[in-house]
Amino acid sequence: MLSTLIELQRLKRLDRTGWILRGLPNGTESVAAHSFGVSVTAMLLADKLIAHGVTIEVEKMLRIALLHDWAEARVGDMPRTATLYFGSEVRKQAETAAFADLVEDDELYTELYDDYERRESLEARLVKAADVLDLLIEVLALERAGARGLDEFWEVAEKPDFNLEGSAEQIVQELLRSILIARSELHRNV
Repeated sequence: MLSTLIELQRLKRLDRTGWILRGLPNGTESVAAHSFGVSVTAMLLADKLIAHGVTIEVEKMLRIALLHDWAEARVGDMPRTATLYFGSEVRKQAETAAFADLVEDDELYTELYDDYERRESLEARLVKAADVLDLLIEVLALERAGARGLDEFWEVAEKPDFNLEGSAEQIVQELLRSILIARSELHRNV
């Protein structure tokens, strides 16, 4: 366990590459900071859904949110542009192998990671939504702080399909709309 914990410490210092490639300074956001944001977003979504009568395994959801980027401790944070060159299948294979090695094929963690990658459970689909929502919230915060040239990150908000339905879809779309409204208000005031 200690070796895994030590290796995961890298995520605290591993910059999210997308920000660096867009000229933002080192330390803008680490992978661990992103995972924290995804976890908080997932928790708040779960609480809202539970209040609407939806059954959610909150522990499972939080576990997925916390481990969804662990592979990056070994393969780094590959930006979307890297996928254009490596291909999504090669990237996925590398991340899956790195994750399996990192957790030493621990059945529970591997099961959760596989669920996230395949988006089989409602919890995994909600974590993917939280992943995108956290990205957009970070972009909004950066733009509020004066960053420019980040328009391409908003493309994920154009037609997001998280494969949700009912209250889950409604709540996620409501949050997405509120993020987009906040951005339009920001740009109206600039």
